[in-house]
Amino acid sequence: MLGKGILWTSAVAFISYGLISFFFPEIPAGFAGLEMTNGDAVAEIAAMYGGLQTGFGLFCLLAAVNSDFYRAGLVLLVLGVGALALGRLYSTMTSGDPVTDYTYGALVYELATTTLASIALRKQHTN
Repeated sequence: MLGKGILWTSAVAFISYGLISFFFPEIPAGFAGLEMTNGDAVAEIAAMYGGLQTGFGLFCLLAAVNSDFYRAGLVLLVLGVGALALGRLYSTMTSGDPVTDYTYGALVYELATTTLASIALRKQHTN
C-alpha cells in the first residue's frame, strides 16, 4: 500500500509540475530564480522541467497501475529522486549563497519520497 501511494503521489506531482513547466517554462524558472535569456534557455527549461518530469511521472503512473512495473517504479524513485535530493543537498551546503523556501521545500519532498520508496521497496523485497 505504501509503494502504491508514493507512486501515485509522485505521478500526480511530476505530471502536474511537468505539464505546467512544459507549457509555461517561465513558472519553474521564476521559482528557481533562473533567468531565461534566449530560446535555448526556454527550450532547456521546457525540456528538463517539462518533458523529463512529465515522462518521469507517467512512468510512476504506469508502475502504480501495472504490477509488472511496480518494482522498477520504486527503484526509479529511489535512484532518480534520491539523486535529485543528493545534488540539491550538496549544492545547498557548498554554495556560499543562501537558498529560499523553494529549495527547502523541494529537498523535504525529495528526501521524503526517497525514504518512503526505499521502505516500500524493502518491504516488497522481504515479502
